[in-house]
Amino acid sequence: MLDQSAQEKSEASSVRSSGPLAGFRIVEFAGIGPGPFACMMLADMGADVVTLDRVGAKKNMKSVAGRGRKVIELDLKDKAAIAQVLDLLASADALVEGFRPGVMERLGLGPDVVLARNPKLVYGRMTGWGQQGPLANAAGHDINYISITGALAAIGPKEAPVPPLNLVGDFGGGALYLVVGVLAALLEAQRSGKGQVVDAAMCDGAASLMSFFFDMTNMGRWTEERDQNFLDGGAHFYGVYECACGHFISIGSIEPQFYALLRQHAGLTDADFDAQMNPKAWPALKEKLKAVFKSKTREDWCKIMEGTDICFAPVLTMSEATKHPHMVARNVFIERHGVKQPGPAPRFSRTPSAVREPEPAEIAAVTTAWKR
Repeated sequence: MLDQSAQEKSEASSVRSSGPLAGFRIVEFAGIGPGPFACMMLADMGADVVTLDRVGAKKNMKSVAGRGRKVIELDLKDKAAIAQVLDLLASADALVEGFRPGVMERLGLGPDVVLARNPKLVYGRMTGWGQQGPLANAAGHDINYISITGALAAIGPKEAPVPPLNLVGDFGGGALYLVVGVLAALLEAQRSGKGQVVDAAMCDGAASLMSFFFDMTNMGRWTEERDQNFLDGGAHFYGVYECACGHFISIGSIEPQFYALLRQHAGLTDADFDAQMNPKAWPALKEKLKAVFKSKTREDWCKIMEGTDICFAPVLTMSEATKHPHMVARNVFIERHGVKQPGPAPRFSRTPSAVREPEPAEIAAVTTAWKR
C-alpha cells in the first residue's frame, strides 16, 4: 500500500494530468474579463496554463477566474524578459492575449514573430471590436460591444434596454467563442502542423449568439419592439413573476402540454387563458397571472410546481443558488480557499475536469520543463 504522502502525491499527479486537454501547454498574458475566464476553462479541462503577469501582481489564490494556473511575474518592457517569453512560446501549443490591436506587435510578440519561432502555435486574440475595422482601436466595454449587434436593443422592458450583466459580450460572445476557436485551431494544427491566429471579437460572438432571433425575424415571428415577443417578456407564459413574499419565480410554459399543466396547477380556469398564442391577449393575461402568483409565497409555489413539466424554477440569488438541492446534488458549486464558486463545466465521463492549484513559477523552470 502507498503511505499517506505517496498517496497524496499520486492523487495530486492524477489531478494535474486529468482532463481532456492534459498535455496541452498554453501561455496567457494577464488581463481582465473574458481572457482569464477562457483560460480558467482551459485549465479546468486539464491544460497546463501559465499566466504572465506584471511584476508585483502576486497570485490571488481566491480568484475564481484566475484559478488553475501558474503565474510568472515579468516586465514585458524588458528585452531580456521578451527573449524569455519567446523561448517559452517555442514549446507552447497556444497563446491567449487580450490587449488592444498592435500592443503585442509593439512588444515584439506579434503573430509573425512568434509563429516564426513556433509554426504550430495557435495565437488566440481576445478583443471587443476585433483586430480590424473602424472601431478596432477604440476603447469599449461589454455594453458597447453588444449594442451594435442588435442584442442589447432586444433585452428589457418597453421603456429602455437593460444590460444583461456582461454575460452576452464578455463571456458568452467573447470567452466562449475564444475557447471554441482555440480548440478548433488546436485540432487543425494536429493535422496540418501549422498554427494560426484566432481573432475572437466580442461583437462577432454576440452577433453570432443572435442567430436564432435573426431566423425568427426572417420568418415573421419576431418584432424588434421589446416586451412584445414570446421570449422577451411579452408573453404571459414565459416570464418572471413576484410572489407574496417579495421573491420571484420564473415560468417557461411554451408548449401546449406544459401550458396546460400551468393552468392546472395555478388554477387558471378563466376561458381567457385559452388564447395562449394570441399576442393581443398577452398584456391582459400577464396582469391576471401577476395577481395569481402574488397570492402565494415563492416557497408555496415551489411546493406546487417545482419538479413538474410546467417549466418552473424559483429565481434565486447567487448565495441561494449554492444551497438549492439540485445544485448541491450535482456539486455545481465548490469551495476553494474559503470561497464558494462554480465548479468546472462541462463534464467528461473518462477525463474529468478538475480545479488545480499550481504554485507561482519561475519562467526558466517552466521553459525547461516545456522543452520538447
